[in-house]
Amino acid sequence: MNPQLARLYQIAQQQERKIIGLMSGTSLDGLDIALCLCSGSGRQAAVEVLHFITLPYTDAFKADIKSVFSRKDADLEKVCLLNELVGLRHAEMVLEALSQWGVKPEAVDAIASHGQTIFHAPQSLHGQAGYPNATLQIGDGDHIAVKTGIITLADFRQKHLAAGGEGAPLAVYGDYLIFSATGEDRLMLNIGGIANFTYLPGDKDAGKVFSTDVGPGNTLMDQYIQRHYPGLYYDQDAAIAKSGKADKKLLEALLDNKFFDADFPKTTGPELFSMAYLLKAQAQSNTSGLSHEDVLATLCHFSAQGIVQAVKKTTGSVQGLRIIMSGGGLHNPLLVQLLKEALPEVRFGTTDELGIHPDAKEAVLFALLANETLAGEPINFGPREGVPSVCMGKICLPA
Repeated sequence: MNPQLARLYQIAQQQERKIIGLMSGTSLDGLDIALCLCSGSGRQAAVEVLHFITLPYTDAFKADIKSVFSRKDADLEKVCLLNELVGLRHAEMVLEALSQWGVKPEAVDAIASHGQTIFHAPQSLHGQAGYPNATLQIGDGDHIAVKTGIITLADFRQKHLAAGGEGAPLAVYGDYLIFSATGEDRLMLNIGGIANFTYLPGDKDAGKVFSTDVGPGNTLMDQYIQRHYPGLYYDQDAAIAKSGKADKKLLEALLDNKFFDADFPKTTGPELFSMAYLLKAQAQSNTSGLSHEDVLATLCHFSAQGIVQAVKKTTGSVQGLRIIMSGGGLHNPLLVQLLKEALPEVRFGTTDELGIHPDAKEAVLFALLANETLAGEPINFGPREGVPSVCMGKICLPA
């Protein structure tokens, strides 16, 4: 037997597995690296975060990725080159993190790599007859496995697509395993580039669980900052947005899109919520002369409204609901304030209260997905569209 396959079999039989979860989102700020101790599987799964770090991308690396990110006219040679380069860079960053933590690579059982999304194209967005749902993450898993010497699971979203999903969001699988609580309806709200949430019923019935994208989180605000404020990548502490005033006409134009009327669950990305989307809304509402401060304030209200509308439409009554937040948007005080003002009956908190740092949550969830593929079996989420009952992640061997 191939010794790597024997090693894989051994890992699957262990009571505990040390798995590194990797996540790099559409904000392109860096790589989240979480070393997790996973035990059990399915409803008996448990996870402990041993170490967590975010290693920042260099400006040159960000610029490289942005040159192909969410662009229909991307240079195919550059995409090909970056697929390998991102894998190598992520492997180097894993080794750097392990060195900082004093952990040897051979002490790690597996790596779970999300990769770097560069284009997301569900059929509902591309609208091309005869073509399926599609998504593309670069950062080849074989390069990570070979360079680190650690078995790597990668390309998680492709199995979701193959089984009938839209490739996103995937948080539902990990959220259900570690955040469900008997007697409390929870909504796990992640505000990344795109905002999404998972609904977890208090009776833990997997058939009622669902996860959906709801609209932009930080993506439009970040894109606007990067275009109009050279050297900045985001509006820190919403300082600029808080100095402006939301424009009602522009907000209405931003919300005037069929995505917000589509049934749940659904998925989207910066391919829709782009600068072109904003410019079209400004032209439609005759608000092209707004100050940067007013535009950013309006974009913040736009993100908040998309979340609030989705919460109300999907949960019916928010009475007794608990919203538990994570993601970069958690650090936007204006966005959080708007959510709390619009949903005064809801109890808000963060994943910190449940033992996982909000910035680490996505990386931890991918470690859990890898754990289920290695040692578990598909959880039955019922026959609903968008949540196929599958295990995900291609297995890449070091040799």
